[in-house]
Amino acid sequence: MSPMSMTIGSAQPALAVEGLTVHGPRGGRTVPIVDDIALRIAPGEAVAVVGESGSGKSVTARAVIGLLPPGLRGDGSVRVGGTSLADLSAQQLRDLRGSRMAMVMQDPFTTLNPLHRVRDIICATLRDAGGRRLSRANRRQEAVRRLAEVGIVDPAVADAYPFELSGGMRQRVGIAAAIAEEPLLLIADEPTTALDVTTQAEILALLNRLRTSRQMALLLITHDLRVAASVCDRVYVMYAGQVLEELSASRLLREARHPYTAKLTTADPPLDRRVETLPSIGGSVPSTGSRPIGCRFEPRCSWSTSACATHAIELTEFEPGHRVRCTRAGERLDLAHAEDLVAAPPVRPASGEAIIRVIKASRRYGHKLAVNAVDLEVFAGESVGIVGESGSGKTSIARMMIGLEPVTSGSVEVAGVDLAASKITRADWRRVRSTVQMAFQDPSSTLNPARSVGGTVREVLRASDVADPRARAEELLEMVGLDAAYARRRPRQLSGGERQRVAIARALARDPRVLLCDEVVSALDLSVQAHVLNLLNSLRRSLGISLVFITHDLAVVRQIADRVYVMKSGHVIEHGATEDVLTNPQHPYTRSLIDSVPGFVV
Repeated sequence: MSPMSMTIGSAQPALAVEGLTVHGPRGGRTVPIVDDIALRIAPGEAVAVVGESGSGKSVTARAVIGLLPPGLRGDGSVRVGGTSLADLSAQQLRDLRGSRMAMVMQDPFTTLNPLHRVRDIICATLRDAGGRRLSRANRRQEAVRRLAEVGIVDPAVADAYPFELSGGMRQRVGIAAAIAEEPLLLIADEPTTALDVTTQAEILALLNRLRTSRQMALLLITHDLRVAASVCDRVYVMYAGQVLEELSASRLLREARHPYTAKLTTADPPLDRRVETLPSIGGSVPSTGSRPIGCRFEPRCSWSTSACATHAIELTEFEPGHRVRCTRAGERLDLAHAEDLVAAPPVRPASGEAIIRVIKASRRYGHKLAVNAVDLEVFAGESVGIVGESGSGKTSIARMMIGLEPVTSGSVEVAGVDLAASKITRADWRRVRSTVQMAFQDPSSTLNPARSVGGTVREVLRASDVADPRARAEELLEMVGLDAAYARRRPRQLSGGERQRVAIARALARDPRVLLCDEVVSALDLSVQAHVLNLLNSLRRSLGISLVFITHDLAVVRQIADRVYVMKSGHVIEHGATEDVLTNPQHPYTRSLIDSVPGFVV
């Protein structure tokens, strides 16, 4: 392993990984999933592993902590604080997890037992001086103290169950439980992906504070380059089971030398301006067992040579602290940067009659007022963004606009039909359905796994009395960038981005005037996200449809929305042209949202 820029001196590294390879079954044979991974993290240092889905990030993290799924086998050397995992029995490895290393998952529901109270979850492994489990009173006292360390100062939380907490609080509880035994190494696997921007900022600040105060090493798995650059000291960029580049986090966004890293940085939408087209990477990460024999990124690379396709490329030192797996790393390639992107033309103000008009609309769930007297309009051909934290009411207002949630008071008019009326005829509902259709955050939850892609789209077309559903279904798939052959596939055979395209095609089958998108890119990789955003902007231009885009990502709303409504606690607290609101926010809350974006200051 080449010398790194970090200085460990005589101190023992918190994590030292050499030659880590993980094998798994594929098509009746055993193939490598990740190859020859080398990582090194000093106490108190934060290191990120970034890359698209299928790059091997999470498999690497699970191999490090000894939690590989059944059927996978890891080889190589993994040492935590000098202790080799290969030398440990199964029981010793279990003891090491928690005491020396711990892991925080993306969804804390997967690790927090819903039947146990928070105090018991946090103190599950803690023992008194005699090795006995803490008493109930001591568990509560200790839990309250540790909750305060992760920013939860309400002692009542110690007595709560996980389902009674918000997503951000559950993640804090997960962190408190993970560090209860003061581990040397904390692995955080996409810990902020499902969180809104302010909660994400709070969790990242918490992790940063904990690793500094405890001198705890942090291994952060993420696909968000802004997060990696703002929190970590160094970054490993993975692709198809290999590390393609290793560099300091401060150089990630501007000085990457591998074409893949550079492409990822430009696919990340800028917050400070709107661009005409977001760069994306054609193709997809090759699956395990079908990877190229040469450079694994070569089929998607604009700068590859014939040698790249036929010869394996070594990870070599470009300069101290910067290693690259590319034969052209030293050349001045035409690597685009975010500031080089072409600005989008000015947005024309909306005019004409509103297709959707929300007037003083409210939605109550029991005693909770989720939407409070909201006014909102959507005009023909425009794109409207609705942003806010979790619980702000943005999804509730979207579901009210399509008739999936009743209106408690006020009115929601869609193509002249008031969805708050006491009686709505079938003809009125048909008018609403032909006017607005919705694409959801998780297309897997809305696509029938037993039905082919073509069958899913044709089902909607038959209900619309289309003359030739098969031909029209193939036309819709091609419209969203999928070959007609996709009609024969099942949802399980598709990537996340492909499933989202199918969901959009199905929504377009009714020829709606408005497409309502609820967090449709929040779970996607940067390049796939860029594909979908470009697709939606293209469909809007070619079909003349309007978009209503629900998101918590301000950089995304900058690229897609002409006007934006900012929601907080059920209220619209600011609205206007997206350019004006994000460049010169008038409300302190809007400014706080912008300030919470990693690496960006108004």
